[in-house]
Amino acid sequence: MENEKQMLNASVAPENFDWDAFESSSDIYGQSDKAEIEAAYDKTLARIDGGETKEGEVISINKREVVVSVGGKSEGVIMATEFRYNPDLKVGDKVEVLVESPEDKKGQIVLSHKKARALKSWDRVNEAYENDEVVKGFVKTRTKGGMIVDVFGIEAFLPGSQIDIKPIRDYDQFVGQNIDFKIVKINNEYRNVVVSHKALLEAEQEARRAELIGKLEKGQVLEGVVKNITNYGVFVDLGGVDGLIHITDLSWGRVNHPEEIVSLDEKIKVVVLDFNEQQKRIALGLKQLTPHPWDNLDANL
Repeated sequence: MENEKQMLNASVAPENFDWDAFESSSDIYGQSDKAEIEAAYDKTLARIDGGETKEGEVISINKREVVVSVGGKSEGVIMATEFRYNPDLKVGDKVEVLVESPEDKKGQIVLSHKKARALKSWDRVNEAYENDEVVKGFVKTRTKGGMIVDVFGIEAFLPGSQIDIKPIRDYDQFVGQNIDFKIVKINNEYRNVVVSHKALLEAEQEARRAELIGKLEKGQVLEGVVKNITNYGVFVDLGGVDGLIHITDLSWGRVNHPEEIVSLDEKIKVVVLDFNEQQKRIALGLKQLTPHPWDNLDANL
């Protein structure tokens, strides 16, 4: 009788609830009811086996961890460093994960996003290479001759000559950065991948160069920044497009080296002397913006 009162308590109105029966026992369900409820609950959960790749949903994010649900009895915790290539990750995003174990000692699912990416990485790398796609990579560290970049979970090599179109003074500034790249070489036999950031910059520069040259006129005065200094002249960045001031066009006087006249990163005004649309060269002058010394001579001389 007492057990029947406890069972009925589960569905009665609040005013008819038997608190004495409730407090006298911590179990208001019979064993058969428990079994039915547990079976019904298990049916709502996805079956998860170790070693399979699944799509999960990001539940929460903090500086150290990302919690991902794959529809199991518990969520999995993944180190935030596995998502450092994606700084825009947010709650609700879908991510691929590898189920390393359905349950650990704490009852949590053991997941890995990095390993899930690695399983499909070579297919993705080859696809991006064939389609000439732009990929995002995380610059992990500096190494001899260049940088190591994480692309789809693969460690790719970024040669120092392929980082930028201008000379690099500080390679360490790129470490820890997410940058766009193009895959320029793959060796599937040795699992080597070479990427280039310079290739993207050159394509952008080519488009800007064509646009700028289409608007150029001889005698036009432009402002630029000194980008590089050589023995024979100075390269000036005109806003993504380079022009050259030959050493003879730097000054009306004798110049032993261009560094006597300009310095790196200096903003200067230049005049367009000539340009060639086919060869895409722009000749600039600096001395032409000042009067020729002979113009200041007395006319009677």
